[in-house]
Amino acid sequence: MIESVTPEIEPDILALNNAHAEELSWLEPEDLSRLLSEAFHARRIGRAEAFLIAFDQDGDYDSPNFLWFKARYPRFAYVDRVAVAAAARGRGHARRLYEDLFAAAARAGHSVVVCEVNSDPPNPGSDAFHAALGFSEVGQASIHGGKKSVRYFARPLAQA
Repeated sequence: MIESVTPEIEPDILALNNAHAEELSWLEPEDLSRLLSEAFHARRIGRAEAFLIAFDQDGDYDSPNFLWFKARYPRFAYVDRVAVAAAARGRGHARRLYEDLFAAAARAGHSVVVCEVNSDPPNPGSDAFHAALGFSEVGQASIHGGKKSVRYFARPLAQA
């Protein structure tokens, strides 16, 4: 069952995020609380088997990836981070969280869901996952002073 991320669950979400800090970036508790307060969509499966946090164009967020999309799309939902616990992989959690976001974004009138995937270091599993969901590459960037390279992806939404 997909549920909202509530304050009592935040420590578990933080632990899952930080277990994937190389892909997602490390967060302190106050950082996660701030992200959740600004999020357009923050959902989880189980206590913390998986989670997804997304922003829309109105989010107050200074991520270079978010700002790249904000400069190019008038209305969008941006997947900032998604993680699945190792013990919960292979159950379709990430797909269900994305489908839940697609539905919420369409209801809110967004025309596209966007995200980035690391290209250096490469993440072929994420590339394949996003391609299977209908995402296509729309750009590339080198961020954090050249320490990370990313590819930007977008998936148009059908309007109701």
